[in-house]
Amino acid sequence: MKKAIWIVGPALSLFAAGAFAQSVDVAAAEGLMKKSGCFKCHSVTAKKDGPSYHSVAEKYKGKADAEAKLTTHITTGPTVKIDGKEERHEILKSKDAAEIKNVVAFILSR
Repeated sequence: MKKAIWIVGPALSLFAAGAFAQSVDVAAAEGLMKKSGCFKCHSVTAKKDGPSYHSVAEKYKGKADAEAKLTTHITTGPTVKIDGKEERHEILKSKDAAEIKNVVAFILSR
């Protein structure tokens, strides 16, 4: 039994360290997203004019380029279709890389 604990202990430590590295400051992400008007068209779980963040997270799940694609989308203002009309997607109201990364992590963790 001691061997099993000895082997599992380091594995759990690595898992906890990985989870900590992936942590999201939810309050900061939501605050910046509210300031940027993201929740006008998006919701965490329900589809509005834009997809829910849950469906966005599902779309990108397991994709190596998920963070890069989502970062580009929220910082460059691409054209999106809303009710058949093309509109410019609003950009996140921050140039701070850490804040942008936190918002992307928030979206991908939903």
